[in-house]
Amino acid sequence: MEQDEKMTSLQPNVSFFRFEDLRVYGKATDYATWVSNQVASPRNESERTLAASFCHSALDIALNIAEGSSRSKNQFDHNLKIAKTAIRECVVYTEVAHNLGFFEDANYEQSREYLMELTRMIGALIISLQRSGERRHEDATDSYPSTSDEMAY
Repeated sequence: MEQDEKMTSLQPNVSFFRFEDLRVYGKATDYATWVSNQVASPRNESERTLAASFCHSALDIALNIAEGSSRSKNQFDHNLKIAKTAIRECVVYTEVAHNLGFFEDANYEQSREYLMELTRMIGALIISLQRSGERRHEDATDSYPSTSDEMAY
């Protein structure tokens, strides 16, 4: 048992679920938590409906990153594009929440900043996956394995 504990402490701090090591996943869960906190006190039924839908879309960003990360590069790419769709939904919810007075100007700006950063991060990850796929195809005749698989993780 003592030997196992020593071995564990020598291993790098890597999560069992690899998607948890993705910065974009962390940013997406931060955003989902932030949205939940911001819409926690709806004043009426329309705000309750808006809050539930907003929280669902915000959570979908992280869920699609997590789900896609366990699949092939093409499927991960597809899930990342679905996450970008959830981001666009959140842009609409942000605008409507602001227009209804449910979001103050500061919340509106902060939500948009989160969403722009998530869009850039997911876009960069998509490009990384596409490039690593191209390199993998070019290296198919090489006898050495490609390390590009680790780029997205």
